Amino acid sequence: MTHMIWRFVVVVAFVAAPAVSRAEDSGDSKSQLRLYMDGKCGPGSGQHIVFVTGEEYYRSEEGMPMFAKILSQRHGFDCTVLFAIDSETGIINPNKIHHIPGLEVLDSADLLVLFTRFRELADSDTKHIADFINAGKPVVGFRNATHPFRYPTESSSAYADWDFRSKKWPGGFGQQILGDTWVSHHGKFLKEATLAKVNVQHANHPVLRGVSPELFARTDVNGVIRLTVSDMILYHGYVLPGLNREDTPVADGRNDRPMPWAWFHNYTAPSGNTGRSFCLTAGASVDWLEEDLRRLVINAVYSLTGIENQIPTRTNVDFIDAYQPSAFGAHTDEEWKKLNLRPGSFGIKVRQP
Repeated sequence: MTHMIWRFVVVVAFVAAPAVSRAEDSGDSKSQLRLYMDGKCGPGSGQHIVFVTGEEYYRSEEGMPMFAKILSQRHGFDCTVLFAIDSETGIINPNKIHHIPGLEVLDSADLLVLFTRFRELADSDTKHIADFINAGKPVVGFRNATHPFRYPTESSSAYADWDFRSKKWPGGFGQQILGDTWVSHHGKFLKEATLAKVNVQHANHPVLRGVSPELFARTDVNGVIRLTVSDMILYHGYVLPGLNREDTPVADGRNDRPMPWAWFHNYTAPSGNTGRSFCLTAGASVDWLEEDLRRLVINAVYSLTGIENQIPTRTNVDFIDAYQPSAFGAHTDEEWKKLNLRPGSFGIKVRQP
C-alpha cells in the first residue's frame, strides 16, 4: 500500500483511535500534510481512494473526511484526504489556490474524488492528476468539480486547457471528464435549495439500491446543458423557493426543464484511454446530512471501483463520529487563521462499531 513507503509521519493522537487515522508529512515542510485512514475489512479492501479538496464555499474540508471515515471504517477502502494549505502556516485555507500538497499519492490510487474550484496548481502537482486521468481511472466529482481549474489567459502551463473556459479542449476538465463545465446557478445561490427526483428510466440501477427516489440538498440547482444521450442521468434537480425540505418546487418555469443533478459519464482522456466518472452537483457539507444522498455516493464508489455487484440492499452510511457541518459560505484569510484547521483536525475522534 502507498502509505507503507511514506517515510516521514507526524502522528496525531485521536481519542480511542490511535491507529485508524493520521496526518502524514511528506518531509518537505510542516505544510506538506494529508490525512490518511486505514481501511478495515470490507469489499473495498486493497483499494485506495484519494479525496482532493480545495474550494471556498461548500466546506469540502469537512465533508470529504466524513466520507473517508465511512468508506475506510465501514467498507474497507484505504483513504487519503488532501487539502488546500497555506504554505506559510500549514493551515487549511481554500483561498490559497496554488497549493494542494500530497498529490503524488494519486500515482498508485484507484479512485479520485475531486472537489476543487478554480485551482491554479504548479504543473508538477497537476501532472499527478493528469497521469491518473490519462490512465483512464475512475473519478467522482462534486459541485465545483465541473470547474476545478482556472488559468490566466497568458498562462504557459501545460494544463492551461484544463481551464473551464477552454476552447481547445472544450469546457476543460469538467466537460471532458465529468460531462459538463460551469454554466450557471439555475437556482438562487444561498437562497434556494434542491429537490432531486429519480430518473425513472434508471430507477432499477444497482447504484440506486436502497436510495430514496427523492433527495434533498440545501445547495441550489446548477445549470447543466452539455450532457449527451450516452450519459446516464440518475437524478434531476428541481428548484425549491427556500432552504426547507417542505417547500413546494417553484412554478416560475425553471422546473419545466429540470437540470441533470447526478449522472455517470464515460470520458476519453488526452492519452486516448477511456474511463468512467460520476458527477453530483450538490456537495455542501450540510447536504451530507441527507442519509440517502450519502448512500447514493457510496454506492457510486462501489460501481466505479468494480464492486457494483456487492452493493448491499441498504448500504451502511452511518457516521463514524460526530458530524456537525458548518453552514456554507466563504471565509476570509483572517477567519481561516482563527479556525486554525489542519488535516489532523478531521481525523477519527471516536471509534464506533
